[in-house]
Amino acid sequence: MSSPTAPVPSPAPRVPIGRIPVVEVSPTIEDGRWPTKAVVGEAVPVEATVFREGHDAVGATAVLVGPDGRDHSWATMADVAPGLDRFRALVRPDAQGDWSFRVEGWSDPYATWAHDASVKIAAGVDVALMLAEGVRLFDRVLAETSPTAADGALLALTCEALDDVSRPPEARLAAATSPEVRAALGRAPLRDHVSPSATYPLVVHRPLALAGSWYEMFPRSEGARRLKDGSWRSGTFTSAARRLPAIAAMGFDVVYLTPVHPIGTTHRKGRNNSLEARPDDPGSPYAIGSKDGGHDAIHPELGSERTFKAFVREARRCGLEVALDLALQCSPDHPWVAEHPEWFTTRADGTIAYAENPPKKYQDIYPLNFDNDPEGIYAEILRVVRVWIARGVTAFRVDNPHTKPLSFWERLLAEVRASNPEVLFLSEAFTRPAMMRTLAAVGFHQSYTYFTWRNTKAEVEEYLATVAGPEGAVMRPSFWPTTHDILPPYLQHGGVAGFAVRAVLAALGSPTWGVYSGYELAENVPRPGVEEQIDNEKYELKPRDWAAADEVGIATLLTRLNEIRRAHPSLQQLRNVTVHPTSNDQVVAFSRHLPAAHHPEGRDETVIVVVNLDPWNTQEATVELGDVPSFVAHDVLSGATYGWGSRPYVRLDPQVQVAHVIEVEPISGGAA
Repeated sequence: MSSPTAPVPSPAPRVPIGRIPVVEVSPTIEDGRWPTKAVVGEAVPVEATVFREGHDAVGATAVLVGPDGRDHSWATMADVAPGLDRFRALVRPDAQGDWSFRVEGWSDPYATWAHDASVKIAAGVDVALMLAEGVRLFDRVLAETSPTAADGALLALTCEALDDVSRPPEARLAAATSPEVRAALGRAPLRDHVSPSATYPLVVHRPLALAGSWYEMFPRSEGARRLKDGSWRSGTFTSAARRLPAIAAMGFDVVYLTPVHPIGTTHRKGRNNSLEARPDDPGSPYAIGSKDGGHDAIHPELGSERTFKAFVREARRCGLEVALDLALQCSPDHPWVAEHPEWFTTRADGTIAYAENPPKKYQDIYPLNFDNDPEGIYAEILRVVRVWIARGVTAFRVDNPHTKPLSFWERLLAEVRASNPEVLFLSEAFTRPAMMRTLAAVGFHQSYTYFTWRNTKAEVEEYLATVAGPEGAVMRPSFWPTTHDILPPYLQHGGVAGFAVRAVLAALGSPTWGVYSGYELAENVPRPGVEEQIDNEKYELKPRDWAAADEVGIATLLTRLNEIRRAHPSLQQLRNVTVHPTSNDQVVAFSRHLPAAHHPEGRDETVIVVVNLDPWNTQEATVELGDVPSFVAHDVLSGATYGWGSRPYVRLDPQVQVAHVIEVEPISGGAA
């Protein structure tokens, strides 16, 4: 299954070992077989192991290469693991496209001289010789590097001071090894024996691919009403559009619609997934297709192409993008079943196999068989995707992508990206780690995660570190406390405070998060025996009393969390999390930091989040922030201000406030 627009996976070209070896470069995916991910403005950590023979010092530079193939920017790398030769720097792409990066190792003559001169002059050995070599070294620095005007002036004065024989040797050395001089040479180092690594691919998407707030809705429920005869009338795109200003007012960026296509009647499921449907049961929107059309059609009860486009226009007016569920499956009544029976699996008795996940059976759904006529299936699905893009959809939440071939997704996502790089794909694959990771590697922009089932302190800490670690270069996490399919036990029993706890963790633990409609009402009644809502919206119309969202729910909290996310760029990053120890197993703490060089306003920013995981009881703890100076801790969630240091004490009553969200305001020498 090949295509001119499909990528050809291959590792980065072999590069012979250089004079200064550079190995273990990251972030890469299978040594460059697929590009690692970034978004415009993201601070991307580049690391490598750089060393050499002997005892001379080495340095490293991360080089970011633009889509035009030219070197775009350079960042001197810091030794982050002394003794292990591990170097690190942040690079920041500033436009979409196919970028790349490499690491250059080099011999550092200044650091070598500074070390040797400090040892020898202190011992009174070769003092004049070491100072003379220093003068010669600084002459090279001035001739061969390109410092800024200010740094150049400093280095020239340093060279003069080093050459001033009227001054004591210790003073001449001190002038040449001052922190200011070291910083200047860090910005424009003298580099010998420059040895590049291979060049690795880096695909840069628009910012929404990394950071955004999603809101899921069933458009048929918005405006649905019961008629006088007891039957129900579906909501429409027009009535659903009236809900958009409220969704936007809560600070969401994307409104995600479950499937809006015609629904089959054969084996239609009734309320709560029952096998018997009543005459007015609307059926599952995932049983796609009827006499009214298939995946490119609109359910006639929802409206028309004209009213769908009007919905999209209203969403955009409110500052929202529209995402659509892409569920590649059919009801028995789908036009494809009659027109292309070869696209399905036919059993020995001549019937088409319906979907099963034993012991679950989905008689109302036929899965596609991608081994039968793969070219025909591919061409049709690509056509369907482009139909919805033309109607204004800019993101797709893909249902169960792990049940379709990876080669299909790699090809489809590459072809859509070639023509519509703005379109995003969210993978809904709650499955084994290898499949989730490889779906991300072949092109999915974001992925649902196991966050939904990570509840204890140890689980939350471990998972935050996992998604923000090396995995962050491959799989961008999207944290959802619930979905229309999932109501986890924590939320079944945690009450409104439990919904608040999970909202804070989701919104601040990941740059992308989402809620399913009704979360703001803290809907938490499960269907007996399963982890999903009673009276599940997949099988019935479910209008809600939104006026009660603040009275009985957490709409105000959701709004505040989204405001905080937008106001703090550090919360829009993924790979900048630090988990902090606490003295209580019911209290979890983490922080996100963004250095001034990568902050839009040119300032350091640190946000500390402390959460009480117990939705019923007040919990107290000491948080270990490490060796940090005292600072003003401004809680942007409550508005309170505290004086904090390296071990602040916290007390959180979940009936009042489940978390502190601390904006660090330094008062002596730096931030936490």
